[in-house]
Amino acid sequence: MNLNNLENLKSEMKTLGFSKELQEKMEENMKQNLPEFTLKDKIQGHKGQIDLNLYFKQSGQSENYYLNKYDISLNEGKPLEPGQQYLVISPSDTPGKNNVFKRENVAEAIIVFKKHTGNAELAVGKDAAHKTRLASMEEGKINFVDKDFARTFRNPPLPQTIWVDRGKGFTASQSVNLIEGRAVYREDMLTQGGLPYRAWMKLDLDGPRDRHMNFNMNQYHDPSYGFNLKEVLDRFEIKELDSPKEREKLEASLRNGDRPTITVEKNGEAVKLQVEAVPRYSQLNMYAANGKPEKREQFLKTTAQVKAVAQSKGKEKNAVKAQGLGV
Repeated sequence: MNLNNLENLKSEMKTLGFSKELQEKMEENMKQNLPEFTLKDKIQGHKGQIDLNLYFKQSGQSENYYLNKYDISLNEGKPLEPGQQYLVISPSDTPGKNNVFKRENVAEAIIVFKKHTGNAELAVGKDAAHKTRLASMEEGKINFVDKDFARTFRNPPLPQTIWVDRGKGFTASQSVNLIEGRAVYREDMLTQGGLPYRAWMKLDLDGPRDRHMNFNMNQYHDPSYGFNLKEVLDRFEIKELDSPKEREKLEASLRNGDRPTITVEKNGEAVKLQVEAVPRYSQLNMYAANGKPEKREQFLKTTAQVKAVAQSKGKEKNAVKAQGLGV
């Protein structure tokens, strides 16, 4: 195992936001000198469990490994509890014994289950002795699907491929936000001609997948598209905007595609809401703690306040011009 290669990959994994535990699993696989291997992880998002597969491949010319892509899928069903796995159970050739295939990814478990031609059971649990049945088949014909699992069983989540280049690309947290339908701001994008540009990126989850079964990416270029996060935030009465440090933190979180918590006033009381950036409509979406949408209009500043902010910014620009510094 090339130690320089190991350290470089650990640095790339850290930059992309993958856990130290996952880095240790990577090292264990590299020590075995496998030609390729896959690491699996899961993250709990706002809309369900997100499953990740990281693909490592060894170079044909050296012992070095490369991480060029990982995929991510959203399972909107019930998330796995700590220590649980999906189990595909079928009779073995030994009387009284069963074959048990374990999977952490629900889509992979469903594929393994559906390939059976005899009797089989798809379950979830810590092991075959402590399980909850999700589906079953007899002589290759499915005869039971748990009603709460039916939607996932009929339409297993398909993965979205995320390409990376030496640690550069969408981070794990940004990819989670993308697959849940939120926009992510990138300052390091390049055109096919190699020219840099900035844009808000958002997966077109309502559109068709491409020939590689990935969603297409919508881009809202900055500044040409016209979405100015600072100006949009200034339309609202948000307590965190009063503190430069808290404002900077809030803006960074929104650019990452997160759904951070803000403080607003509702019915005379301070309440906590979650907020997300919507560059397509130059707006913000707001949600209560239970995920229910809130009408953002009720948190807008008064017309007089908005005008005062605009006038203040106009004076700042004029002052800069007067100093000969431009705008």
